[in-house]
Formats: sequence, structure tokens, C-alpha cells
Amino acid sequence: MNILKMLCGFACLIVLAAAIWSMLQWNEARGVYDDICYLRQAHLFQRFGAGGLNTDITRDDDGFLASKLKAIGFAGWDDPAKAPCHVPMRSSGKMVMQYPPGTGFLLALFPEGNQVIPLYVLSAIVVFGFALLAISYARPVWLILFSGIVGCAAIYLMVNPAKASYSMPPTLVACIAAAYLTARLFGRSPPRHEAWLTILLGLLLGLAVNFRLPNLLLSSGYFLFFLASFLSSRELKIVVQGALFSIAYLVGMAPTLLANAINAGSPFATTYGGPDVVGPGFEGSVIWLYFTDLQSALLLFVVVSIVFHAALGRTPGIRRVLLLVTANVLVNFAFFLSHPVFTSYYTVPIAALASWSLLFNWLMQPAEAVEHRPIEQVARA
Repeated sequence: MNILKMLCGFACLIVLAAAIWSMLQWNEARGVYDDICYLRQAHLFQRFGAGGLNTDITRDDDGFLASKLKAIGFAGWDDPAKAPCHVPMRSSGKMVMQYPPGTGFLLALFPEGNQVIPLYVLSAIVVFGFALLAISYARPVWLILFSGIVGCAAIYLMVNPAKASYSMPPTLVACIAAAYLTARLFGRSPPRHEAWLTILLGLLLGLAVNFRLPNLLLSSGYFLFFLASFLSSRELKIVVQGALFSIAYLVGMAPTLLANAINAGSPFATTYGGPDVVGPGFEGSVIWLYFTDLQSALLLFVVVSIVFHAALGRTPGIRRVLLLVTANVLVNFAFFLSHPVFTSYYTVPIAALASWSLLFNWLMQPAEAVEHRPIEQVARA
């Protein structure tokens, strides 16, 4: 068993080395509007500290954004009104960046000109650590191999499709870490340090909102779970736990709320515009894009994982996490499939959170409860 775990860990290490080698060849100046705006966000934090939350286009008085746009041949590089990724705010009268501040803040931790590669490399190393953790938990041979495969795939995702957006590396790290906490909190009966796990989980999911605003949806299944648990049990304990989670969640996303207040005039006003604020509506062309993209394999994997746990999981811990994950997946899938904009990474965060939650939850169950059940069930069939 130990030798097999070492081999799986070594396989993940090889994938990590290949991913880092690929990352070292990347160029920050690849001409993508989102990239330039995230780097401008980082530049503001490096210039003004916490004042970098104010992303008004008038603060480009040193020409950072204009020079970046000019370098890629953007037609209106010298016209602030045409700046990409910026939206005019009626309430404040500002022309501000649409993104929440988290990604820019992380990029600002590294020296200008060498910010993207360190962010991706460090994020990939953290994912590698969680892959080793999953492999160490695994007991039967099939589960060791499966954990190794999932770990290798997760590291690969840090290159493709995570390369498409600088917001993806921290988002995926937050999702996998939240998945681990989810299994620790809801998969064990009773969980140790329940209050602290609840606070940490809420805080982490709140922090994820600072990287991508759609990460708000990652918490939907948790709030639904707390609500359903209270309605079914009427226990004060559930109310307290839900309150702890909610407070920690708001604390985690406080930077985004503050940035909204500064840029949009209200903590709950959005800085997004255009298609991103259009109401839901299912379009066959958009849905078809998901089924012809790499995301279709991830979505299929999530569905198969849910079916597997529903068919073979019998412990209360498996059932709790299964219900939570299923609710979360349904809400997130419904939103993105009805969203008028498609990208190659929209559903990757929920796929990562769901699949890793189910994996860690299965790994943390008592050995006698899960070790032989899949083989026995297949034999009976």
C-alpha cells in the first residue's frame, strides 16, 4: 500500500513539474484584456496600498493602463472612456474596473513584471499538497489509484483551462481547501472542532468571492443545507452554526463589499455591466458550447461521482455531504447554463468543489464502512 501511494504521489509530482515548466514559459503580455486589467488592479495596490480598492480610471495618471493597451495595439488606448473591463457607474460617476479586488491583491504580492508565474506556481504546489493528502487518506488499492488520478487531473487544470483567467488559480485552491473542510465538518459524526471548522469554511468561501464574483454561487448549497437542516430538525444548534457560517462568509467577502461601496456607491451594487448583468435565459447555443468543451468531461465526472455516492454511500456523513453537494451543483449548473456568456472555465470551480468534497468525504469515512462496499455491490449486481 505504501509503495503504491508513493508511486501515485510521484505521478502527481511529474505532472506538477511539467505544469511548472509550462508556466515558466508564459508571457504576462499576451494581449488579453482581462489580464491587463488584473495587472492594473495589482499596480493600484502597489501604488496606493489599501487605496487600490478605488479603481477609478482617473487614477491611471501614471499611464500604466494606457501603456499596456498601446502595447497590444488597442485602438482607443488613449481614451479612458473606451478602456476595456471598465464600467461607468451612474451613482458614483466613476469609470471603474468590474472585477472584485482579490486577484489583483494577490498579484500585487509579487514584483511588477513577474507576478503571474509565481501566482500560478504557488497555487499548483498547494493543489499538489492536497493531492498528496488525499492519497495518504486512501486505503483500498482502487481508492489510492483513483485519488492519484484525481490529483494529477487537478494539477493539470492549473494549466488548462486555468491559464485563461488569472482569477482561476486562487479560486481552485480555495475550492479544494473548502472541499477538505466540508468533508471534515459534515462528513464526520460528530465533527471535531465544529465551530472552528464552520467559521473557517464560511471565511474561505467568502474569500473566494474576492477572486471572482460568480464564486458567490459556490456557497449556495451550504446556505440551502443549513436552511433545510433547520426546517427538518428545528434545533437551535443549526441556527447557531448557520449564523457562524454567515458571519464568517461576510467577513471573508468584506474586501469586495468595501470595493463596491467605493466604486459603485453601495456594498451591494455591482461593478459589472453588459451581458454579465442580463437576466437568466437558456439558449441552446450556449448550452451546446459546454457540451463540446473540456468542461463537459468535468461535469460528467461530477454527475458520475454523485450517482456513485448515492448508490453506494450508506453512512450519515456520506449522505449529508451528498445532499449539500447536489444542491450546490444544481444551483451553479442552472446559473451558468442560463448565462448568456460562455467561457472555458465558468463551471470548473463548482466541479472542483463538488468532486473534491465527495472524494475527501469518502476518504474520511470509517474503513469498515467503505473499504469493501464498491466491490461487494458490483459482485452482487
